[in-house]
Amino acid sequence: MDSGSIIIYLLLVSFVSPIYSFKTSSYQLENQTFQIEKFHKLKKTIKNRLQQINKPPIKTIQSSDGDIVDCVSVKREETNALSLGIQIILSIPGSVCDNHQVWSLYGESCPEESIPIGRTKEQDILRAGSISKFGRKLNQIKMDSNTIEHEHSIGYVTGNYKGAKADINVWVPNVEIEGEFSLAQIWILSDPFGDDRNTIEAGWQVFPQLYGDNRPRLFIYWTADGYKNTGCYNLLCPGFVQTNKNVVIGGTITPTSTYNGGQFEITLLIWKDQDNGNWWFGYGTEIVGYWPSSLFTQFNDNAHAIQFGGEIVNSKSKGSHTSTQMGSGHFAEENYGKAAYFKYLQVVKSDNSFHPLSEDPKYIANKPNCYNIKGGSSKDWGKYFFYGGPGRNENCP
Repeated sequence: MDSGSIIIYLLLVSFVSPIYSFKTSSYQLENQTFQIEKFHKLKKTIKNRLQQINKPPIKTIQSSDGDIVDCVSVKREETNALSLGIQIILSIPGSVCDNHQVWSLYGESCPEESIPIGRTKEQDILRAGSISKFGRKLNQIKMDSNTIEHEHSIGYVTGNYKGAKADINVWVPNVEIEGEFSLAQIWILSDPFGDDRNTIEAGWQVFPQLYGDNRPRLFIYWTADGYKNTGCYNLLCPGFVQTNKNVVIGGTITPTSTYNGGQFEITLLIWKDQDNGNWWFGYGTEIVGYWPSSLFTQFNDNAHAIQFGGEIVNSKSKGSHTSTQMGSGHFAEENYGKAAYFKYLQVVKSDNSFHPLSEDPKYIANKPNCYNIKGGSSKDWGKYFFYGGPGRNENCP
């Protein structure tokens, strides 16, 4: 149910009841009073949640994409928390972009010792249909053919790792309904199959329910218990500590790739700080912030799997497979300029340095007639793969 429907429903239930005579029964009055109280309680709960998420700004920026960006003060020690080793690693050449986000296109910026945070609004929570579900990944495990499915086209490696990096081109895939999403990301995992796995995730996504539009946005995610009770998107719960004043996590990315036209890439990096165990996130040449080591239970020394690739949600809302696209909406065989890709796949090993993948990753596409993947290797791109697809088609009913 979208936000408009929820509000209309609440108002109707709260304030409208059929009256067939001038004598309204006590039951009707009691029920109407109960619904009004329920409505006001919901409004109060949402208001309290918004106060938890949105911090008092020292400056507010109205972005041309409709977002409101609040510049929020942070402590000096947080902005200076980066160890020297990480600064050196993240300053090496090779990042594709600095920061291409809509909110800062016209020279807007936040003051020193502040960070930009996209403001969460009441309708954002209402779209989720539940305060407890807002900002969280749910339904990660496919239970049977009638439940919501998360479908992937990924390349992965297993071993002992302390980070990963890749260049990813950005698209605007069509998403069939509000509650579905399409994304491209890097996963850092303690165990790819464990029920209580720890994950750190970063990428771009189109997710109308979370953001209220169909634009590709930079996002992060974490969980310490297999998506059960911990973790969230972006800065929607305590966890990730942002230290950068130039990047809005959840902000719109621009420009984007076009079919048979220009290709636009972003560089994403996740890296474990050997001094304190924190996991840092880099976007282009910007060092955005970190996930404190205390969040996790299974990342004491290393991650044990790295995944790169695409994911969509298939809710089967029309009784068939979703038409939500992955990547460009075209299959991997169409290659450069037409299909989405990851290139120059790298991992951080025990020597605390980046290494291009020396062996081909293993590839999985759990619905290859809907979305597929094809890997390769070259001097310019290192290990790479094309991935994606249109979703519902004659071979993917």
